[in-house]
Amino acid sequence: MTEAILDRTDAADAVGSDTRPWRGATRVAFRFGFLYFGLFCLVYPSVVPEFLGLAREWLPDSVNSGVARALRPVIEGTGTRVFGTSVAANTASISGDQAYFWVLVFVVLVVAVLGTPVWSVLDLNRPHYRAVLPWFLLFVRLCLAGQMIAYGMAKAIPTQMPPTPLSRLLEPYGNFSPMAVLWNHIGVSPQYEILLGCAELLGGVLLFVPRTALVGAMLSLVCTTQVFVLDMTYDVPAKILSFHLMLLCLVLLVPEAGRLANVLVLNRPAGPSTTPPLLRTPRAGRIAAAAQIALGVWLLFSNAYTGWERWTEQGAGRPEPPLYGIWAVTEFSVDGTPLPPLTTDERRWQRLVFDRDGATVQRMDGLVPVLAMVDPAARTLVVVAPPRTEPLGSFNFDRPAPERLTLTGTLAGQPVSVALTSVPIDDFPLRSRGFHWVQEYPYFR
Repeated sequence: MTEAILDRTDAADAVGSDTRPWRGATRVAFRFGFLYFGLFCLVYPSVVPEFLGLAREWLPDSVNSGVARALRPVIEGTGTRVFGTSVAANTASISGDQAYFWVLVFVVLVVAVLGTPVWSVLDLNRPHYRAVLPWFLLFVRLCLAGQMIAYGMAKAIPTQMPPTPLSRLLEPYGNFSPMAVLWNHIGVSPQYEILLGCAELLGGVLLFVPRTALVGAMLSLVCTTQVFVLDMTYDVPAKILSFHLMLLCLVLLVPEAGRLANVLVLNRPAGPSTTPPLLRTPRAGRIAAAAQIALGVWLLFSNAYTGWERWTEQGAGRPEPPLYGIWAVTEFSVDGTPLPPLTTDERRWQRLVFDRDGATVQRMDGLVPVLAMVDPAARTLVVVAPPRTEPLGSFNFDRPAPERLTLTGTLAGQPVSVALTSVPIDDFPLRSRGFHWVQEYPYFR
């Protein structure tokens, strides 16, 4: 055991004492990568703030995008002068592909492109950057690991792609956007989503442990490449981040490219890593490794806590609301006159859907999202159709049997009465098909 430790220490000292100059192209590439990826991680929203973990719960939302917001005059000025368009960050949107962020990336790229030759001239005689390289790689690795854990936990506790909403079961497939197809495709199988999340989580955990960081970077490259391809082919507005996470994986793998080629392609021994050690002494290295692992544990705990809280309070883990389900209208009367189910009648309803995230009225000509305020004690229902704030309809309801519902009240100022019958959700194969080991014929509908 002692000999093994001494061997590793000697090897580290040998690497650290390597004073051979880098090639000119290597030095230029390092300067550009240091500037571009360092600035991107610092200014792009949520990358560095991810390290705050649970502390973000008590901080203002602006912390996630503080640097990006601070650069607002530069970003908006560049959008106007260079691209001839007005760009502004839409804080009400979770899209990561807003014009504001594209211009932000452009500014970072321009700074790196212009800063690289200036740095090269000022630092022309420096033969290498072996002292800076391990710290830069550590920064990139931790930033990547934080994102892998955050996105992995959002799938391992399936909140990123929730189960298919009930109203979606009634929506014609052709009305789905590509992103909605992807979200519902994954959300319909929480087991698959959890497996995807565990793969991303494993990549992030391995990145936090120095000895397994190379394996973590390889696994993370597979995961981020898949995510980037899905973002590109299903029009998911996270292309900027997924592309850069994939690039960060490559940044970590490039210094080990020779060793990987030896093992994976040339059938040769990998040999020791040529990347200089982060710190000179074994004791300092162990302390640094312990600090990195502690940071990883902190982020794991923080994301697990917030993910579980989100799942139980906002996701599929919360209780079903009153009247939850799909209700088919069997009778619909206005001012005592029954209305037949004609597609030309704008007043009559086909179905009423109560879901965890709101309600939906299916009229004869389509689906209308509404807000449904149900008071089980008073047996009242108030329906509001945004963006209007005044009630669309106010009803008293009765439930003479679990599968029957009656509404009596006013709709658009007219007295109405509605009789409804619950639709068994298992009638939809998307919800009830399940898994089968034996299939004589494909079940393809």
